[in-house]
Amino acid sequence: MTRELRTARIGAIVTFVLAGLLCGSFTVRIPALADRLELNEAAVGAVLLAWGVGALVTMQSMRAVMARAGSRAVLRVGGPLCAAALVLVALAPSFPLLLAGAAAFGMAFGTVDIAMNAQGSVVERAAGRHLMNGMHAGWCVGAISAGLLGTLAITAGLPYGTHLTLVAVAALPVLIVIGRAYLAEPRQDAGRGARTGARRVPPVVYLLGVIAFCAFMVEGTIADWNGLFLRNTLGAPEALAALGYPLFEAGMLAGRLAGDRVRARVGAPALLGLSGLATAATFAVVVSAPTAAVAITGMVFVGIAVATISPVALSLAGTATGSPGPAIAQTSAMGYAGLLLGPVVIGFVSDHASLRTAMFSAVVLGVIIAITTRLLPRRPAVPERPALQLTALPGVRAEEVRQAAKDPMAA
Repeated sequence: MTRELRTARIGAIVTFVLAGLLCGSFTVRIPALADRLELNEAAVGAVLLAWGVGALVTMQSMRAVMARAGSRAVLRVGGPLCAAALVLVALAPSFPLLLAGAAAFGMAFGTVDIAMNAQGSVVERAAGRHLMNGMHAGWCVGAISAGLLGTLAITAGLPYGTHLTLVAVAALPVLIVIGRAYLAEPRQDAGRGARTGARRVPPVVYLLGVIAFCAFMVEGTIADWNGLFLRNTLGAPEALAALGYPLFEAGMLAGRLAGDRVRARVGAPALLGLSGLATAATFAVVVSAPTAAVAITGMVFVGIAVATISPVALSLAGTATGSPGPAIAQTSAMGYAGLLLGPVVIGFVSDHASLRTAMFSAVVLGVIIAITTRLLPRRPAVPERPALQLTALPGVRAEEVRQAAKDPMAA
Protein backbone atom coordinates (compact mmCIF):
# COMPACT_ATOMS: atom_id res chain seq x y z
CA MET A 1 0.00 0.00 0.00
CA THR A 2 1.43 3.37 -1.05
CA ARG A 3 1.79 6.39 1.18
CA GLU A 4 -1.22 8.11 -0.42
CA LEU A 5 -3.41 5.07 0.18
CA ARG A 6 -2.23 4.70 3.78
CA THR A 7 -3.03 8.36 4.37
CA ALA A 8 -6.47 7.97 2.78
CA ARG A 9 -7.17 4.87 4.87
CA ILE A 10 -6.20 6.68 8.07
CA GLY A 11 -8.34 9.65 7.04
CA ALA A 12 -11.36 7.39 6.50
CA ILE A 13 -10.86 5.63 9.85
CA VAL A 14 -10.52 8.95 11.69
CA THR A 15 -13.75 10.11 10.03
CA PHE A 16 -15.56 7.02 11.35
CA VAL A 17 -14.13 7.61 14.83
CA LEU A 18 -15.23 11.24 14.90
CA ALA A 19 -18.69 10.39 13.55
CA GLY A 20 -19.11 7.85 16.34
CA LEU A 21 -17.84 10.37 18.88
CA LEU A 22 -20.20 13.15 17.75
CA CYS A 23 -23.26 10.90 17.53
CA GLY A 24 -22.43 9.07 20.77
CA SER A 25 -21.89 12.31 22.68
CA PHE A 26 -25.35 13.47 21.58
CA THR A 27 -27.08 10.32 22.80
CA VAL A 28 -25.10 9.66 25.98
CA ARG A 29 -26.19 12.96 27.57
CA ILE A 30 -29.88 12.66 26.67
CA PRO A 31 -30.88 12.43 30.38
CA ALA A 32 -29.05 15.70 31.11
CA LEU A 33 -30.72 17.31 28.10
CA ALA A 34 -34.14 16.21 29.37
CA ASP A 35 -33.40 17.66 32.82
CA ARG A 36 -32.13 20.94 31.43
CA LEU A 37 -35.22 21.66 29.31
CA GLU A 38 -37.64 19.70 31.55
CA LEU A 39 -38.61 17.29 28.78
CA ASN A 40 -40.83 14.27 29.32
CA GLU A 41 -40.29 10.93 27.57
CA ALA A 42 -42.54 11.89 24.66
CA ALA A 43 -40.55 15.07 24.06
CA VAL A 44 -37.25 13.17 24.20
CA GLY A 45 -38.69 10.71 21.69
CA ALA A 46 -39.63 13.61 19.42
CA VAL A 47 -36.06 14.94 19.58
CA LEU A 48 -34.63 11.54 18.65
CA LEU A 49 -37.22 11.20 15.88
CA ALA A 50 -36.27 14.63 14.48
CA TRP A 51 -32.64 13.53 14.40
CA GLY A 52 -33.48 10.19 12.77
CA VAL A 53 -35.84 11.63 10.17
CA GLY A 54 -33.31 14.34 9.30
CA ALA A 55 -30.64 11.68 8.74
CA LEU A 56 -32.96 9.44 6.74
CA VAL A 57 -34.22 12.25 4.49
CA THR A 58 -30.65 13.26 3.68
CA MET A 59 -29.60 9.68 3.00
CA GLN A 60 -32.52 9.13 0.67
CA SER A 61 -31.63 12.23 -1.35
CA MET A 62 -27.89 11.56 -1.52
CA ARG A 63 -27.84 9.29 -4.57
CA ALA A 64 -27.83 12.18 -7.02
CA VAL A 65 -25.44 14.26 -4.92
CA MET A 66 -22.93 11.43 -4.53
CA ALA A 67 -23.12 10.58 -8.24
CA ARG A 68 -22.30 14.16 -9.21
CA ALA A 69 -19.97 15.41 -6.44
CA GLY A 70 -18.33 12.26 -5.01
CA SER A 71 -17.53 11.36 -1.42
CA ARG A 72 -14.43 13.55 -1.13
CA ALA A 73 -16.25 16.81 -1.87
CA VAL A 74 -19.26 15.83 0.28
CA LEU A 75 -17.08 14.93 3.28
CA ARG A 76 -15.05 18.13 3.06
CA VAL A 77 -18.28 20.07 3.48
CA GLY A 78 -20.42 17.68 5.52
CA GLY A 79 -17.83 16.79 8.17
CA PRO A 80 -17.35 20.32 9.52
CA LEU A 81 -21.10 20.98 9.20
CA CYS A 82 -21.81 17.92 11.36
CA ALA A 83 -19.60 19.26 14.15
CA ALA A 84 -21.15 22.72 13.83
CA ALA A 85 -24.68 21.28 13.94
CA LEU A 86 -23.93 19.54 17.24
CA VAL A 87 -23.32 22.98 18.73
CA LEU A 88 -26.89 23.93 17.73
CA VAL A 89 -28.14 21.00 19.80
CA ALA A 90 -25.85 21.87 22.69
CA LEU A 91 -26.93 25.50 22.92
CA ALA A 92 -30.65 25.21 22.06
CA PRO A 93 -32.51 27.28 24.68
CA SER A 94 -35.99 25.87 24.02
CA PHE A 95 -37.76 22.72 22.84
CA PRO A 96 -38.69 24.04 19.35
CA LEU A 97 -35.11 25.17 18.72
CA LEU A 98 -33.85 21.85 20.04
CA LEU A 99 -36.04 20.03 17.51
CA ALA A 100 -34.63 22.20 14.73
CA GLY A 101 -31.07 21.65 15.95
CA ALA A 102 -31.57 17.88 16.22
CA ALA A 103 -32.99 17.76 12.68
CA ALA A 104 -30.03 19.80 11.37
CA PHE A 105 -27.58 17.53 13.18
CA GLY A 106 -29.36 14.47 11.77
CA MET A 107 -29.19 15.85 8.23
CA ALA A 108 -25.49 16.66 8.55
CA PHE A 109 -24.78 13.27 10.10
CA GLY A 110 -26.70 11.50 7.33
CA THR A 111 -24.51 13.25 4.77
CA VAL A 112 -21.33 12.22 6.57
CA ASP A 113 -22.49 8.63 7.06
CA ILE A 114 -23.17 8.10 3.36
CA ALA A 115 -20.00 9.85 2.23
CA MET A 116 -17.63 8.17 4.69
CA ASN A 117 -18.87 4.72 3.65
CA ALA A 118 -18.47 5.67 -0.01
CA GLN A 119 -14.96 6.94 0.74
CA GLY A 120 -14.21 3.67 2.50
CA SER A 121 -15.29 1.82 -0.64
CA VAL A 122 -13.05 4.01 -2.81
CA VAL A 123 -10.08 3.25 -0.54
CA GLU A 124 -10.93 -0.48 -0.57
CA ARG A 125 -11.03 -0.59 -4.35
CA ALA A 126 -7.83 1.40 -4.71
CA ALA A 127 -5.99 -0.81 -2.20
CA GLY A 128 -7.39 -4.07 -3.57
CA ARG A 129 -8.03 -5.25 0.02
CA HIS A 130 -11.00 -5.68 2.34
CA LEU A 131 -10.87 -2.72 4.74
CA MET A 132 -14.48 -1.73 5.50
CA ASN A 133 -14.86 -3.71 8.74
CA GLY A 134 -11.76 -2.07 10.15
CA MET A 135 -13.16 1.35 9.28
CA HIS A 136 -16.44 0.54 11.02
CA ALA A 137 -14.40 -0.52 14.05
CA GLY A 138 -13.43 3.15 14.18
CA TRP A 139 -17.11 3.98 14.72
CA CYS A 140 -17.17 1.63 17.73
CA VAL A 141 -14.05 3.31 19.12
CA GLY A 142 -15.73 6.72 18.76
CA ALA A 143 -18.98 5.52 20.36
CA ILE A 144 -17.17 3.89 23.29
CA SER A 145 -15.04 7.01 23.73
CA ALA A 146 -18.20 9.11 23.79
CA GLY A 147 -19.53 6.95 26.63
CA LEU A 148 -16.32 7.22 28.62
CA LEU A 149 -16.05 10.98 28.08
CA GLY A 150 -19.71 11.34 28.98
CA THR A 151 -19.13 9.50 32.26
CA LEU A 152 -16.17 11.79 33.03
CA ALA A 153 -18.24 14.87 32.17
CA ILE A 154 -21.08 13.72 34.45
CA THR A 155 -18.63 12.98 37.28
CA ALA A 156 -17.04 16.41 36.87
CA GLY A 157 -20.44 18.11 36.83
CA LEU A 158 -19.92 19.48 33.32
CA PRO A 159 -23.17 20.88 31.90
CA TYR A 160 -24.68 19.21 28.85
CA GLY A 161 -24.20 22.24 26.60
CA THR A 162 -20.58 22.76 27.61
CA HIS A 163 -19.74 19.09 27.13
CA LEU A 164 -21.20 18.87 23.61
CA THR A 165 -19.70 22.19 22.57
CA LEU A 166 -16.22 21.08 23.66
CA VAL A 167 -16.57 17.82 21.71
CA ALA A 168 -17.71 19.68 18.59
CA VAL A 169 -14.97 22.32 18.85
CA ALA A 170 -12.32 19.59 19.24
CA ALA A 171 -13.64 17.59 16.27
CA LEU A 172 -14.11 20.52 13.87
CA PRO A 173 -10.45 21.29 13.00
CA VAL A 174 -9.64 17.57 12.66
CA LEU A 175 -12.49 17.12 10.18
CA ILE A 176 -11.20 20.08 8.19
CA VAL A 177 -7.60 18.85 8.11
CA ILE A 178 -8.34 15.23 7.17
CA GLY A 179 -10.29 16.47 4.15
CA ARG A 180 -6.93 16.58 2.38
CA ALA A 181 -6.49 12.83 2.79
CA TYR A 182 -9.62 11.69 0.95
CA LEU A 183 -9.42 10.06 -2.48
CA ALA A 184 -11.50 11.01 -5.50
CA GLU A 185 -13.86 8.46 -7.06
CA PRO A 186 -12.95 6.91 -10.42
CA ARG A 187 -14.01 9.08 -13.35
CA GLN A 188 -17.20 8.26 -15.22
CA ASP A 189 -18.11 9.05 -18.79
CA ALA A 190 -18.86 12.78 -19.19
CA GLY A 191 -21.65 12.97 -16.66
CA ARG A 192 -23.74 10.23 -18.30
CA GLY A 193 -22.58 7.65 -15.76
CA ALA A 194 -23.36 9.99 -12.91
CA ARG A 195 -26.89 10.62 -14.16
CA THR A 196 -27.47 6.89 -14.68
CA GLY A 197 -26.09 6.06 -11.22
CA ALA A 198 -28.39 8.62 -9.66
CA ARG A 199 -31.47 7.17 -11.41
CA ARG A 200 -30.83 3.42 -11.22
CA VAL A 201 -28.89 0.98 -9.11
CA PRO A 202 -28.70 -2.79 -9.72
CA PRO A 203 -31.26 -5.05 -7.98
CA VAL A 204 -28.50 -6.53 -5.80
CA VAL A 205 -28.24 -3.17 -4.03
CA TYR A 206 -31.80 -3.57 -2.76
CA LEU A 207 -31.02 -7.08 -1.49
CA LEU A 208 -28.03 -5.64 0.35
CA GLY A 209 -30.36 -2.92 1.65
CA VAL A 210 -32.63 -5.60 3.13
CA ILE A 211 -29.62 -7.15 4.87
CA ALA A 212 -28.53 -3.75 6.20
CA PHE A 213 -32.13 -3.02 7.31
CA CYS A 214 -32.20 -6.20 9.41
CA ALA A 215 -28.71 -5.65 10.85
CA PHE A 216 -29.41 -2.04 11.84
CA MET A 217 -32.73 -3.09 13.37
CA VAL A 218 -30.93 -5.65 15.55
CA GLU A 219 -28.40 -2.99 16.60
CA GLY A 220 -31.21 -0.53 17.37
CA THR A 221 -33.07 -3.13 19.43
CA ILE A 222 -30.04 -3.64 21.66
CA ALA A 223 -29.27 0.08 21.87
CA ASP A 224 -32.78 1.21 22.78
CA TRP A 225 -34.27 -1.69 24.72
CA ASN A 226 -31.52 -3.71 26.38
CA GLY A 227 -31.54 -1.54 29.53
CA LEU A 228 -35.27 -1.89 30.09
CA PHE A 229 -35.13 -5.62 29.30
CA LEU A 230 -32.37 -6.18 31.84
CA ARG A 231 -33.96 -4.03 34.54
CA ASN A 232 -37.69 -4.63 34.13
CA THR A 233 -37.81 -8.17 32.75
CA LEU A 234 -34.80 -9.76 34.43
CA GLY A 235 -34.71 -7.58 37.57
CA ALA A 236 -31.15 -6.32 37.19
CA PRO A 237 -30.01 -3.28 39.22
CA GLU A 238 -29.70 -0.13 37.15
CA ALA A 239 -25.89 -0.13 37.40
CA LEU A 240 -25.75 -3.69 36.05
CA ALA A 241 -28.32 -2.97 33.33
CA ALA A 242 -26.18 -0.06 32.14
CA LEU A 243 -23.40 -2.51 31.20
CA GLY A 244 -25.43 -4.18 28.45
CA TYR A 245 -24.86 -1.67 25.64
CA PRO A 246 -21.14 -0.93 26.28
CA LEU A 247 -20.41 -4.67 26.31
CA PHE A 248 -22.42 -5.09 23.11
CA GLU A 249 -20.32 -2.33 21.50
CA ALA A 250 -17.14 -4.01 22.77
CA GLY A 251 -18.26 -7.23 21.08
CA MET A 252 -18.91 -5.31 17.86
CA LEU A 253 -15.47 -3.73 18.05
CA ALA A 254 -13.82 -7.15 18.40
CA GLY A 255 -15.89 -8.56 15.54
CA ARG A 256 -15.06 -5.70 13.22
CA LEU A 257 -11.35 -5.75 13.99
CA ALA A 258 -11.26 -9.40 12.89
CA GLY A 259 -13.93 -9.07 10.17
CA ASP A 260 -11.73 -8.18 7.21
CA ARG A 261 -9.42 -11.14 7.83
CA VAL A 262 -12.37 -13.52 8.20
CA ARG A 263 -13.94 -12.19 5.00
CA ALA A 264 -10.69 -12.77 3.13
CA ARG A 265 -10.73 -16.40 4.28
CA VAL A 266 -14.38 -17.43 3.82
CA GLY A 267 -15.75 -14.85 1.36
CA ALA A 268 -18.44 -12.21 1.76
CA PRO A 269 -21.58 -14.35 1.12
CA ALA A 270 -20.47 -17.04 3.58
CA LEU A 271 -19.58 -14.43 6.19
CA LEU A 272 -22.97 -12.73 5.86
CA GLY A 273 -24.86 -16.03 6.05
CA LEU A 274 -22.93 -17.29 9.07
CA SER A 275 -23.25 -13.91 10.79
CA GLY A 276 -27.02 -13.94 10.27
CA LEU A 277 -27.37 -17.40 11.79
CA ALA A 278 -25.01 -16.49 14.65
CA THR A 279 -27.05 -13.34 15.32
CA ALA A 280 -30.25 -15.39 15.53
CA ALA A 281 -28.65 -17.98 17.84
CA THR A 282 -26.98 -15.51 20.21
CA PHE A 283 -30.04 -13.26 20.42
CA ALA A 284 -32.14 -16.33 21.23
CA VAL A 285 -29.85 -16.86 24.23
CA VAL A 286 -30.40 -13.24 25.30
CA VAL A 287 -34.20 -13.26 25.09
CA SER A 288 -34.49 -16.64 26.80
CA ALA A 289 -31.91 -15.87 29.51
CA PRO A 290 -33.05 -16.69 33.06
CA THR A 291 -30.73 -14.13 34.65
CA ALA A 292 -29.25 -10.74 33.77
CA ALA A 293 -25.71 -12.14 33.87
CA VAL A 294 -26.54 -14.66 31.13
CA ALA A 295 -28.27 -11.98 29.03
CA ILE A 296 -25.38 -9.52 29.33
CA THR A 297 -22.89 -12.24 28.36
CA GLY A 298 -25.09 -13.06 25.40
CA MET A 299 -25.10 -9.40 24.30
CA VAL A 300 -21.32 -9.53 23.90
CA PHE A 301 -21.70 -12.43 21.48
CA VAL A 302 -24.59 -10.71 19.67
CA GLY A 303 -22.20 -7.80 19.11
CA ILE A 304 -19.56 -10.13 17.67
CA ALA A 305 -22.13 -11.89 15.46
CA VAL A 306 -23.82 -8.80 13.98
CA ALA A 307 -20.65 -6.69 13.76
CA THR A 308 -19.64 -7.48 10.19
CA ILE A 309 -23.06 -7.56 8.53
CA SER A 310 -23.65 -3.88 7.78
CA PRO A 311 -20.00 -3.09 6.86
CA VAL A 312 -19.86 -6.02 4.42
CA ALA A 313 -23.26 -5.12 2.94
CA LEU A 314 -22.11 -1.53 2.38
CA SER A 315 -18.77 -2.70 0.99
CA LEU A 316 -20.52 -4.95 -1.54
CA ALA A 317 -22.91 -2.15 -2.47
CA GLY A 318 -19.90 0.02 -3.23
CA THR A 319 -18.73 -2.51 -5.82
CA ALA A 320 -22.11 -2.87 -7.52
CA THR A 321 -21.70 0.25 -9.67
CA GLY A 322 -18.85 2.18 -11.20
CA SER A 323 -19.12 4.95 -8.61
CA PRO A 324 -19.84 3.67 -5.07
CA GLY A 325 -21.74 6.71 -3.79
CA PRO A 326 -25.28 6.14 -5.20
CA ALA A 327 -25.41 2.43 -4.30
CA ILE A 328 -24.10 3.05 -0.80
CA ALA A 329 -26.60 5.89 -0.36
CA GLN A 330 -29.47 3.52 -1.23
CA THR A 331 -28.22 0.71 1.02
CA SER A 332 -27.57 3.08 3.93
CA ALA A 333 -30.99 4.69 3.62
CA MET A 334 -32.65 1.26 3.81
CA GLY A 335 -30.43 0.31 6.74
CA TYR A 336 -31.22 3.39 8.77
CA ALA A 337 -34.91 2.89 8.12
CA GLY A 338 -34.48 -0.29 10.16
CA LEU A 339 -32.72 1.66 12.89
CA LEU A 340 -35.70 4.02 13.09
CA LEU A 341 -38.37 1.37 12.73
CA GLY A 342 -36.87 -1.08 15.22
CA PRO A 343 -37.71 0.78 18.45
CA VAL A 344 -41.25 1.46 17.19
CA VAL A 345 -41.92 -2.21 16.40
CA ILE A 346 -40.47 -3.37 19.72
CA GLY A 347 -42.54 -0.83 21.64
CA PHE A 348 -45.75 -1.73 19.82
CA VAL A 349 -45.34 -5.49 20.31
CA SER A 350 -44.29 -5.12 23.96
CA ASP A 351 -47.45 -3.11 24.66
CA HIS A 352 -49.58 -5.97 23.32
CA ALA A 353 -47.50 -8.90 24.59
CA SER A 354 -44.25 -8.55 26.55
CA LEU A 355 -40.82 -7.04 26.01
CA ARG A 356 -39.25 -10.51 25.93
CA THR A 357 -41.65 -11.53 23.15
CA ALA A 358 -41.03 -8.30 21.25
CA MET A 359 -37.25 -8.71 21.37
CA PHE A 360 -37.59 -12.18 19.86
CA SER A 361 -38.13 -10.33 16.56
CA ALA A 362 -34.35 -9.85 16.42
CA VAL A 363 -33.97 -13.64 16.19
CA VAL A 364 -36.24 -13.60 13.14
CA LEU A 365 -34.17 -10.78 11.63
CA GLY A 366 -31.02 -12.89 11.90
CA VAL A 367 -32.73 -15.71 10.00
CA ILE A 368 -33.91 -13.25 7.32
CA ILE A 369 -30.31 -12.06 6.88
CA ALA A 370 -29.14 -15.63 6.34
CA ILE A 371 -31.93 -16.35 3.84
CA THR A 372 -31.43 -13.10 1.90
CA THR A 373 -27.72 -13.84 1.62
CA ARG A 374 -28.61 -16.95 -0.34
CA LEU A 375 -30.25 -14.73 -2.97
CA LEU A 376 -27.10 -12.68 -3.62
CA PRO A 377 -25.42 -13.38 -6.96
CA ARG A 378 -22.14 -15.19 -6.50
CA ARG A 379 -20.50 -13.34 -9.36
CA PRO A 380 -22.22 -10.01 -9.97
CA ALA A 381 -21.49 -7.91 -13.00
CA VAL A 382 -19.08 -5.36 -11.58
CA PRO A 383 -17.85 -3.10 -14.37
CA GLU A 384 -14.12 -3.46 -14.98
CA ARG A 385 -13.71 -0.07 -16.53
CA PRO A 386 -14.23 2.00 -13.35
CA ALA A 387 -11.73 -0.24 -11.56
CA LEU A 388 -9.19 0.37 -14.30
CA GLN A 389 -9.75 4.09 -14.00
CA LEU A 390 -8.31 3.90 -10.50
CA THR A 391 -4.99 4.59 -12.17
CA ALA A 392 -6.14 8.21 -12.09
CA LEU A 393 -5.80 8.16 -8.30
CA PRO A 394 -2.47 9.35 -6.94
CA GLY A 395 -0.01 6.65 -6.00
CA VAL A 396 -1.99 3.65 -7.23
CA ARG A 397 0.25 1.09 -8.86
CA ALA A 398 -0.80 -1.12 -11.76
CA GLU A 399 -0.61 -4.22 -9.54
CA GLU A 400 -3.07 -2.65 -7.07
CA VAL A 401 -5.42 -1.80 -9.93
CA ARG A 402 -5.41 -5.41 -11.10
CA GLN A 403 -6.21 -6.54 -7.54
CA ALA A 404 -9.03 -4.04 -7.32
CA ALA A 405 -10.49 -5.31 -10.59
CA LYS A 406 -10.95 -8.83 -9.20
CA ASP A 407 -14.45 -10.08 -8.43
CA PRO A 408 -15.23 -8.43 -5.07
CA MET A 409 -18.44 -10.31 -4.27
CA ALA A 410 -16.79 -13.71 -4.52
CA ALA A 411 -14.13 -12.42 -2.10
